[in-house]
Amino acid sequence: MYQFTSETEHDHWEVEALYDTCFAPGREALSSYRLRDGVRPVSGLCRVARDEGGVLAGAIRYWPVHVGMADALLLGPVAVHPTRQGEGLGRDLIEDSLALAAPLGWDRVMLVGDAPYYGRFGFSRLDAVVMPPPTNPERVLGRALVPGAWDGIAGDVRRWAD
Repeated sequence: MYQFTSETEHDHWEVEALYDTCFAPGREALSSYRLRDGVRPVSGLCRVARDEGGVLAGAIRYWPVHVGMADALLLGPVAVHPTRQGEGLGRDLIEDSLALAAPLGWDRVMLVGDAPYYGRFGFSRLDAVVMPPPTNPERVLGRALVPGAWDGIAGDVRRWAD
């Protein structure tokens, strides 16, 4: 049993340590991190999962981006501690957070990831959306949070600018 809550600034370094545990060294060199530099994550969508003892078991973050002339959420990273993998916690974090996105006014979400895994959550390839290199276009996926939200959306993914 896990408790899901919004990530707070008190969780930040613990979440960063979880990401360091789950991902290869140099994760911050990825092009998706360039889109996050200097941009605040989306409050209320960044979630943590803690067990009954308060131990961090998983985390997910979202960032605002521009795609062509539209706004979108960039999901990631999502991580589950290696000792908790295989329990469905990653799925629960994704579903919990996505359920909160549309009520907060977001129409579409994208990520860079494995299509067979994320396809289970309604994500599919975004052929007309271009992530900064060296991103593999096969891994650029999106999901409409409201019907038709990705229809006609094309172009480069750019850092958020208010």
